[in-house]
Amino acid sequence: MRTTLTLDEDVAAQLKAIARQRGISFKEAVNSVLRTGFARERRPNRFRQRTHRMGLRGGVDLDRALRLAATLDDEETVRKLELRK
Repeated sequence: MRTTLTLDEDVAAQLKAIARQRGISFKEAVNSVLRTGFARERRPNRFRQRTHRMGLRGGVDLDRALRLAATLDDEETVRKLELRK
């Protein structure tokens, strides 16, 4: 298919460089780059969750996280009140 395409100067320069490096025509370089871009867009981006060992703290029961959070919050409140004296 024949069409007219207006390219930015930097894009045209990169395509010309690719054509020179590969020893292909400008048209072949454009088609090759477009095909590569389309192939990348079709692949879904996979989410990968990275995990890290955090270790266990002595005396901390992870099953009672809300109780722990409340205790820590209470301790911080007491510390702040003591600073006001």
